[in-house]
Amino acid sequence: MIRYIRRAAALCLLLLVALLVNAARIQLFQAEALDSNPANRRQAIVRYEQPRGEIVVDGRPVTGSRDSAEQLRYERTYKDGPLYAPVTGYASQTYGTTLVENAEDDVLSGTDPLLAPFPFWSDLSRGRRPGGDAVTTIRAPMQKAAYRGLAGRRGAVAAIEPSSGKILALVSSPSYDPGVLSGTGAPVADAWARLNAAPEQPMLNRAIRQTYPPGSSFKIVTAAAALDAGVVTDIDAPTGAPDPYLLPGTTRVLPNEVPGCGNASLSYAIRWSCNSVMAHLGVRVGLPGMVDAVGRFGFNDTGLRIPSGVAKSNFDTRMSDDQLALSAIGQFDTAATPLQMAMVAAAVANNGEIAQPHLVERTTTAGGLTVRRWGRRTYRQAMQPSTAGRLQRMMVEAVKDGTGANAAIPGARVGGKTGTAQHGLGNTGTPYAWFIAWAQAEGQAQPAVAVAVVVEDASANRADISGGGSAAPIARAVMEEALRLPR
Repeated sequence: MIRYIRRAAALCLLLLVALLVNAARIQLFQAEALDSNPANRRQAIVRYEQPRGEIVVDGRPVTGSRDSAEQLRYERTYKDGPLYAPVTGYASQTYGTTLVENAEDDVLSGTDPLLAPFPFWSDLSRGRRPGGDAVTTIRAPMQKAAYRGLAGRRGAVAAIEPSSGKILALVSSPSYDPGVLSGTGAPVADAWARLNAAPEQPMLNRAIRQTYPPGSSFKIVTAAAALDAGVVTDIDAPTGAPDPYLLPGTTRVLPNEVPGCGNASLSYAIRWSCNSVMAHLGVRVGLPGMVDAVGRFGFNDTGLRIPSGVAKSNFDTRMSDDQLALSAIGQFDTAATPLQMAMVAAAVANNGEIAQPHLVERTTTAGGLTVRRWGRRTYRQAMQPSTAGRLQRMMVEAVKDGTGANAAIPGARVGGKTGTAQHGLGNTGTPYAWFIAWAQAEGQAQPAVAVAVVVEDASANRADISGGGSAAPIARAVMEEALRLPR
């Protein structure tokens, strides 16, 4: 009898060892594969069993969480969703995450190892810390001014603090409420289909994901290239540019919208936006010089992140001289995001240096302890400081006595440049109205803000002045809010 008991005990022990070996095999070698298996719903259940961390603007969360009492328990909510959608993106149980919700998902969802009280805590406990917060650089008054200014028209606004690279406003219009995508089920699927089918494309982030022909606002880049290359040494001297200007190798005349552009100086050409002068200078700089110059501003960079990815702003690297002449005035295949053009204005304002643009200032634990902080760093040296100084003077003159008069702010030093980009067959399409600018408060050592505004559906004549009429007032409103903020 004892013998049989011993045999049974040995068998039980063997089975127990086999069970332990199998459990260890699953936990040590198969856990990751099982976790990532699409059929494993446990991961989704765990992900949504606690509230998500917050995205913060000016010290206040613009997000929240709602207990749905469903299996996927907590759904994301948004305060002023359409206003901040180009910043937050969406966090959907059905369609995933975008923008800051995506870039800082590890912190917001509580899976970032740095949220743990000590290293490897999450691996040992197999638990999840409360979601942390992402504190943005956005300033609410500026965001609201830009959103009001666009008033539902197609377009975008990007504003940067030149000295630090902090993105102070990022607006895309028309917008949408990301909260309608947060959960699951038919209402969410219907909202997704409706938003994606809408002809006005409300889910397109026009500020960082859409490129436009920058038109005459690009002339600031061409002017910087000409000054840095020594093609222009005196901004008040005649440039030798003829009017009318024949595009090289063609019989096509490039028109000007204002008189006095024949043999005009660079300062006159920037103030009144002479096409002939800037096209002439772009050709004189030459394709290699222009390609090098635009690269210093960030054009053709496929790796810019803020932390979300930014669409590449384009300047062709292979062109004939007539195409180069058109590219030098922001047409042909030249295309830029509003953020890129805000970086152009910021380079002028910041003595030629572009600080790395960034949208998140820091991430924190749920209790407020800093997890990561994004400090100031240099992105590019776009031009020589002396070139930036001369461009500052010319942009100020364009606002004081030129096409940018609608951006003037009493008691502040404001520099700007209008632009209208023609498009469509034979340039018959409604033009894109642009305005780029920077502003410096009286008594302050450096400019407080650089801004770019584009309005797609501007009802204006196809002339540079339309940028001043449609986009400059929006830029002025955003800059006024920036100058009111404590420094």
